[in-house]
Amino acid sequence: MDFSSSQLNLIRKDIKDNSKYKNTGLANYKDFLYQENLAQALSINFDQRILTFNAEPPSNERPPLRSSWKESLKSVSSIVKRKIPTHAERILDAPGIGDDYYTNLLDWSSRNIVAIALDSKIYLWNANNGDVNVVCEDTSKIGGNVCSISWTQDGKYLGVGTSEGDTQIWDVEQDRKLRSMYGHITRVGVLSWNKYILSSGCRDGSIHQHDVRIENHRTQTLLGHCAEVCGLSWKNDGQLLASGGNDNLVNIWDIRSSLPKMTKTNHCAAVKALAWCPWQSNILATGGGTQDKTIHFWNTTTESKINSIFTGSQVTSLIWSLDYKEILSSHGFPDNNITIWKYPTLDRIINIQAHEDRVLFSAISPDGQSVATAAGDETLKFWKIWKKNKDNRDSASSSRNHLNKENDNSSKISENDVLMSTFLNKNKIR
Repeated sequence: MDFSSSQLNLIRKDIKDNSKYKNTGLANYKDFLYQENLAQALSINFDQRILTFNAEPPSNERPPLRSSWKESLKSVSSIVKRKIPTHAERILDAPGIGDDYYTNLLDWSSRNIVAIALDSKIYLWNANNGDVNVVCEDTSKIGGNVCSISWTQDGKYLGVGTSEGDTQIWDVEQDRKLRSMYGHITRVGVLSWNKYILSSGCRDGSIHQHDVRIENHRTQTLLGHCAEVCGLSWKNDGQLLASGGNDNLVNIWDIRSSLPKMTKTNHCAAVKALAWCPWQSNILATGGGTQDKTIHFWNTTTESKINSIFTGSQVTSLIWSLDYKEILSSHGFPDNNITIWKYPTLDRIINIQAHEDRVLFSAISPDGQSVATAAGDETLKFWKIWKKNKDNRDSASSSRNHLNKENDNSSKISENDVLMSTFLNKNKIR
């Protein structure tokens, strides 16, 4: 209440005592009546101030700009932090899968078809509708056990490496073998496509380059390993091929030469896990086996090592995210888990206990959101690792992948599961 309002209240209280008007600051009683009538006409209450504050006015003091920026960054990161599920979205039975570190028996095509080799048969699971097909019911046409599979970039054809040293191409829609490309003397444990070039790695340490367009298919033989080649990966631009072997070596090959561009000896166990970064094309990640347990990151332009991380388990595969600056590693002994790492800080984002036995194979879906893993426990699991936010939908490719959620996240398989029924009826392994 201000000073003038206090005076008027005193005048009202002692209005009959004219002697008290002398020190009120008002000329006479008529002035008081005039002001009171004017206030009533204007709907002004003399007992209240016209302007009042319900709380103290804000201070003019501001925190330093640097500290306010730090606070806003923390709040933003907490808002966009996503939740990564620790249970598989779907679990399928995979009886008869080979428990062999040096083979490569799982791949996911650009047409959203998952191929997995079980014993001497290859099963195709359509992730769009759940349909299951078998490549070549007559296993004699394949000849030997399947040791490696790899889809072409367009998802129309499947490369197959066998225990007899044969490298084959299959038209999966017609269920027909297009050709066999001989040349290796023992099993072909790994394959990698580069357009019309199919690279095959053999147990004897050799790598053959097959031009599938021509009759004399073998255009190059790469001799840079003295033990089984178990990892092959072409760079996205098709200019460099990375190879890893049981001799603990990593070789980088230029497509124009039959000699390695660079050779790295940092690993102390077999190198099966190889992955080129999709958003920084000169970065290669390599992972070592049981006695190594380490992931190295290489700059193939400067031929130098960028960083390393000790994982604590055998590294069996590596997958870069297409939409996040992250890399996934799958592991064998002793943890049998999958781990997601932040890049380039290499902070561990999450550790997922994936399988009861070592995780041997992994593949990423064409939309970059899901990862499939297969293990010695004879299960094939699907994980929604990199779910896209609404904010980055525009930059992401449209999803053709629809994986039905498993009602029961345990390892128990439903009797109605389409893939399991196919295995039981067609494969008759168990």
